[in-house]
Amino acid sequence: MTGSEPQPAQASAAIAFVGAGNMAAAIIGGLIQNGYCASNIIASDPNQAQLEQLHEKFAITTEADNLKAVAKADVVLLAVKPQVLGSVAKALAPALTHQPLIISIAAGIPIASLAAWLGDSQALVRCMPNTPALVGVGASGLYANAYTNPAQRALAEQILAAVGVVAWLDEESQIDAVTAVSGSGPAYFFYVMEAMIEEGVRQGLSADLARQLTIETALGAATLAKASDEAPAELRRRVTSPGGTTEQAIRRFDEAGLPAIFAEAMVACAERSVTLAEELGNTDQ
Repeated sequence: MTGSEPQPAQASAAIAFVGAGNMAAAIIGGLIQNGYCASNIIASDPNQAQLEQLHEKFAITTEADNLKAVAKADVVLLAVKPQVLGSVAKALAPALTHQPLIISIAAGIPIASLAAWLGDSQALVRCMPNTPALVGVGASGLYANAYTNPAQRALAEQILAAVGVVAWLDEESQIDAVTAVSGSGPAYFFYVMEAMIEEGVRQGLSADLARQLTIETALGAATLAKASDEAPAELRRRVTSPGGTTEQAIRRFDEAGLPAIFAEAMVACAERSVTLAEELGNTDQ
């Protein structure tokens, strides 16, 4: 696995987004913010209101017809719901004879299914992004098939890096672990934040103050961890004075088996990722 920091995407490639939802909008916004030319981006979606919003916000071209949108694209980014990707992909296949790079951000759809729907010799990249991409600080795991050449890999990396950090995976099966760590990971932190806010209120803080303190603490801890060369375990140790308040909190976490609870939760998440691939990646659909 290799990681990279955001870089501007190659401005000459024509990119077609099939699906104009929140994640597509986030990536389009990130590309344009990084200097990408809006005239090289087109988005298609049956929801005309979403297309109008994208056009008004980013001045990109929009198109209701998926086939017209991808006809001249160098990159086709599939941003539709996993449940409909099979039918959408099979309908697109006749318009992809020019063999553009295809990037799928649909959860649970394996490369084998994409190849069956879109063509065995297509350059395919499977991506697992996460919701912080909506504010430009996402984390995405990418896996490319053997038909994806180095230039296409670089282009896929640059596109996803417009909304956060990118990590290449050596094996497609690692997507399940990425899902357990970063794909679903934001929800874990939101859950902890939710519990902290509720307890802060129970201890006498106003809801607004408890929320502000919790969110800024989470942001501060993440910023410190990212800026430091020390492991999170060492950063935790440094604020856990013997006999102090933090030590009491950490002791309760340990007594409750919090590390084991996290491990069990992440295993369940990864296992569900595997079963989703089996359910949604059915090549017969």
